[in-house]
Amino acid sequence: MLISRSLFLMHLSSAYSFTISLLKKNRSLANNSSDNNFYQTIEKESVAEFKDRGSRFLAYAFPISSTDDFKKRLKELKEEHTKAVHHCFAYRIGTDGNNFRSSDDGEPSGSAGRPILGQIDSKELVNVAVIVVRYFGGTLLGVPGLINAYKTAASFALQLNPIIKKPVLINYRLQFDYTILNDVMRIIKKNECLILRQELQLFCIIEASIPGSQLELCILQLKSLKSMELSAI
Repeated sequence: MLISRSLFLMHLSSAYSFTISLLKKNRSLANNSSDNNFYQTIEKESVAEFKDRGSRFLAYAFPISSTDDFKKRLKELKEEHTKAVHHCFAYRIGTDGNNFRSSDDGEPSGSAGRPILGQIDSKELVNVAVIVVRYFGGTLLGVPGLINAYKTAASFALQLNPIIKKPVLINYRLQFDYTILNDVMRIIKKNECLILRQELQLFCIIEASIPGSQLELCILQLKSLKSMELSAI
């Protein structure tokens, strides 16, 4: 009897441990799924300075949504800092991780752009750019010194900017008959979609961004409407 009871307690303990492990795994999967619907970025521009042996490194960290946003700010900073010898930078755009770039702008290869991008990635940020403007102080810093300077300047600028979470948005084109416009607008509003473009005629076209967290439900509701045509863009 004692052996049977001991075996029973062992099985009970194993079952309990398995249940707890399963619950933790499900909770982790749920959290990961939720995290996939949001991305981390910064809200506004911040500026920081780092000095080393006479050289000044001015780092500008700012949010962007496209390469055009970045090019515009880079052009402005080059016009503002005409006497600077280097305008090194890095940016990452979008949640798929494929749209990024870094530049050493004349510094030794890998000594500026990559360290800057490393700071963006270490904080898991997207839709963010950092430009570091260098004024030469007369002393060569060497590759290790440059890596440290650009890395530190970028880090300082990002530390000054609170990290915020924004919803991942998926763009869709909606084509439908004007008679169901009110139903369409109700669904768009309920699911907190962002209208990008609209043509409201007898046959309407709306291009909208749907939050990832609402995508499945929103698509289901829209497809239930008569004459609705949906396509990802």
